[in-house]
Amino acid sequence: MEGERAETVLVSACLLGRACRYDGASRFDPALDRALAAEGVELLGFCPEEAGGLPTPRPPASLSDGDAAGVLDGSAQVVTDGGADVTAAFLAGGEAALAACRAHGVGRAFLKEGSPSCGVARTHVDGLSVDGPGVTAQLLARAGIGVTGVDGPGGERGPG
Repeated sequence: MEGERAETVLVSACLLGRACRYDGASRFDPALDRALAAEGVELLGFCPEEAGGLPTPRPPASLSDGDAAGVLDGSAQVVTDGGADVTAAFLAGGEAALAACRAHGVGRAFLKEGSPSCGVARTHVDGLSVDGPGVTAQLLARAGIGVTGVDGPGGERGPG
């Protein structure tokens, strides 16, 4: 319909080619890029860890003493491999992602699977890859935003 605005979807910035992962790399996903282009959606690239104030590159981090729900509820933390508590940055990044979704009318998000922020079906807890969401994915899902995990180039999309 003429004059109708395209749907906006939030996408982990690393999946769009931005070098914002903890290791300073990107995970550009050409298949995801093509699929979203075919849908005609507007892309809102977002890195919650950078939005929360963490640098790139940064030390790897994982959830500790619980899961993402525990982080959101105050009973678990996010810590780097070196033991630094980065919970506040992960919470701030998740809140910034949610605020961006609300500001742009986003109802769907495509997030980097395996991340302690963006993982949808898989994240890191106490240094191990485990089933479960990351902090931002959990927060967006709680707010009713549909989240889909994307592994990156050659990977499969996770449940969303």
